[in-house]
Amino acid sequence: MAPGTSPLPTAPQSAPTTRAGGVSLPELLDFVRRTAADADLIATLPLDPQGRTWSRLDGPGGSEAWLIGWPPGTGTGWHDHGGSYGAFSTAHGELVEQSLAVQLPTEGWKTLELAEGVDRERTLARGNGRAFGSHHVHQVLNLSAEQHAISVHAYYPPLPLMRRYSRTGPVLRLEQVEHPGEWA
Repeated sequence: MAPGTSPLPTAPQSAPTTRAGGVSLPELLDFVRRTAADADLIATLPLDPQGRTWSRLDGPGGSEAWLIGWPPGTGTGWHDHGGSYGAFSTAHGELVEQSLAVQLPTEGWKTLELAEGVDRERTLARGNGRAFGSHHVHQVLNLSAEQHAISVHAYYPPLPLMRRYSRTGPVLRLEQVEHPGEWA
């Protein structure tokens, strides 16, 4: 274990499947899939060859939703969604999601050493989506060297904050807490 780190046990994440005061996880997943299939809407997103672009959408049941463009070779970096659960779907191109199959403590730490076997990776080609629970930590990447990707994301409740992390091998470090209007 690295100095100054705490061991982290492996634990499966659970996600709400029923209405939680606003919109259920299956409803969010259905929304992002249907929206990603709307070719006219997807075509409205301006694409920048240098950086990600985004447009706010009206999500169902008071959720927060986004249409996001990913130039080749871009990604989010490791982050969580501040306790919101959500879903996303690829509308164009292909995205890779790397995630942790463990629930992190939300407070009281700066550095954690992750147990072996917590890493997950999935590729989401056009038309594929996924839902995730309120303690989900991941990064999303467009690994293509040539093609933009476009995706639709929805969160409930609307994002109260995002925690950004850095990672070196098994060591995850909390770097920054961002509030609405601060993330890009």
